[in-house]
Amino acid sequence: MGRRQPAAAGNPLTGPSTGNYSFRMNGIAHGNEVQQELQLLESRLEQLLGTVAQLQEENRALRQRHESLASEKTALLSRNDQVRARVEAMIGRLKAMEHSA
Repeated sequence: MGRRQPAAAGNPLTGPSTGNYSFRMNGIAHGNEVQQELQLLESRLEQLLGTVAQLQEENRALRQRHESLASEKTALLSRNDQVRARVEAMIGRLKAMEHSA
């Protein structure tokens, strides 16, 4: 059937150093080897959980920043419309004064 593709070299969670987590069942499994593999798996899981927490916090901060910028944009567009209306009113008054003079 299909062959497994080699793990990405740059990924510490799936790279070549991760090893195989299936234990040898050709008799008695060596307790020390099993313990070492479990510790390695636990360490990698802790790294992954830390990365997930970091990404969640970054995502939260980015969403908050996005909301802040969207609010600022709305306020600036509103202010721009107000200023445009005032300038147009001033131009209208100036033209009226020009024609009456």
